[in-house]
Amino acid sequence: MSVDGEVRQLRTEADEPGWEVDPDDEWGVAVIATVGRQLKLRREAVGMRAGDFGRAVGYGEDLVYKIEGGKRIPRPEYLERADEVLGAGGLLAAMREDVAKVRYPKKVRDLAQMEARAVEIGVYENSNVAGLLQTPEYARALLESWLPAYTPEDLERLVAARIARQAVYERSPAPALSFVLEEGTLRRKVGGTMVRRQQFERLLEVGELSSVTLQVMPMDSAAHPGMSGRIELLKFEDGTAVGRSDGAFNGRPVNDLRQLRILELRYGTIRAQALPPGESLAFIDQLLGET
Repeated sequence: MSVDGEVRQLRTEADEPGWEVDPDDEWGVAVIATVGRQLKLRREAVGMRAGDFGRAVGYGEDLVYKIEGGKRIPRPEYLERADEVLGAGGLLAAMREDVAKVRYPKKVRDLAQMEARAVEIGVYENSNVAGLLQTPEYARALLESWLPAYTPEDLERLVAARIARQAVYERSPAPALSFVLEEGTLRRKVGGTMVRRQQFERLLEVGELSSVTLQVMPMDSAAHPGMSGRIELLKFEDGTAVGRSDGAFNGRPVNDLRQLRILELRYGTIRAQALPPGESLAFIDQLLGET
């Protein structure tokens, strides 16, 4: 099909798994319904049929109707192209930020919002590479191992949500981030050889950032306070903080000062027992060479 002199294959639902609206996410449903209504009103205002509009933006007519009906989350490039085709002057493209958030599960959105405000983030992980450090391929391989299995749509949604949180590295000024990973999580064969090599390369890349401290807890270390589960601490500019640990306070987020001090003490002890940052990066580089 020719559009602007180009042959274009129109997108269908099969081309875009993971872009359905979660019916239990009231805020998300409201946002996508509003965006869909605006798209439809703009299209009708210029007298363009859904099929013609779909061809102009590269989407099938059925998918256009579902987006306008609030049943599908439009991609950022869909909004950008719609803005151009309908002459919206940037109003449709400006919806990208809120629309992008809807695709991610609510609990992930809440975590991402806290990470986006934090001036310090500390994470100890004893079961897998921390989410803020994962490559898309590693995240996908990890999530594919969970039971019951995710649908392909949910899997893609979760991978995208996890990687989107890594926008924290692009902030200016950058927050101070520290990570402690168990050696066992690095040796576990998540994904194939290429997935593991890419993950090691990513760790080395992030570990060289001036705002990041990356440490490895060797397997021959003594017992330490993190053996009961992961720990995460976030501190904010106004002096408040929130923390969570699998092995304390039933795993729920806490902001009580006494409870936070307990988590800070545990995390500080873990960091003191782990390999120093330089030795940790050298160890990861050795693992990369062995893979």
